[in-house]
Amino acid sequence: MGSIDRRDSTPQLLNRLRMRQIALLLAVDECSTLRAAAEQMGLTQPAATKMLAELESALGQRLFDRVGRGLVLNPAGERVLGYFRGIRGSMEALNRELGELQLGSAGRLAIGSIMAASPGRLTEALVQLKARYPLLAIDIAVDTSDRLMPQLREGVLEVVIGRHVGTDCDFRVVADEALAIIAGRDHPLAGAGPVAFDALLDYAWILQPAGSPAREVVEREFSARHQPMPRGLVETGSILTTMNLVDRSPMLGVIPLTVAQRNAEHGLVAIIDYTLEQKLPSYGSLVRRDRPLSIPAQQFLALFHREGAGDDGGA
Repeated sequence: MGSIDRRDSTPQLLNRLRMRQIALLLAVDECSTLRAAAEQMGLTQPAATKMLAELESALGQRLFDRVGRGLVLNPAGERVLGYFRGIRGSMEALNRELGELQLGSAGRLAIGSIMAASPGRLTEALVQLKARYPLLAIDIAVDTSDRLMPQLREGVLEVVIGRHVGTDCDFRVVADEALAIIAGRDHPLAGAGPVAFDALLDYAWILQPAGSPAREVVEREFSARHQPMPRGLVETGSILTTMNLVDRSPMLGVIPLTVAQRNAEHGLVAIIDYTLEQKLPSYGSLVRRDRPLSIPAQQFLALFHREGAGDDGGA
């Protein structure tokens, strides 16, 4: 396979690639076998094999390793597949927007957000956006930053309110993020005044799954105190489940401070008087740098960032 001069411009790469090649690689990923992918695309298997070879030649890089009688994506192939998924997401969004324009619809906006932004800033921006665009359909996914970012990169989401991860997205900071330790209203530590760290060790904990930013904050807190993580953890990404569990048990949970405060005001949880020394990075809005924003997304971001800074404390 001939090498490619990586100093070539993007237009030259685009001239070498064909959409059918991109579609075939995506089909191989979906169908798991080249035979099934070829059938899905109406190709013979030899034609599909030739097309993959042409794709590798266009990129100047082998994408597959032969294992037995099958093909397995190598690290370069996995990277290319990730970018092709992003292209598919962009094409799906383009097709959707063109169809909505044809039908006279106001369009659709897909947003992902960490929980910390939901109670105040996000809610107010969405209310104002719906007032401007009553027919706009809005999809909202609430999750942790590490689970939202792949959806942004693949084009499933157009905007994410979360923490800056990677260098391929534009990030605009909004506010610092704080976490709170919560318990049931009748918990022995509730209303007991300032609580020492050692007192927290007597109870079971409910934490977000390993790898999530909020979980890492708690792990650093325990490490800084030279203490192992509590045994018998309950792991969940659901704040509602966390609040239900602390309400019916002596367990402790960790959720965004803004969410804890709003629920404490309604008597649903108690906030333990202990300030975590380890902090989360600031959160803000993230959009893909390589894809133009729809008008609703632009309007949403303008409203979101216009809301008063510092009114929110996610995950």
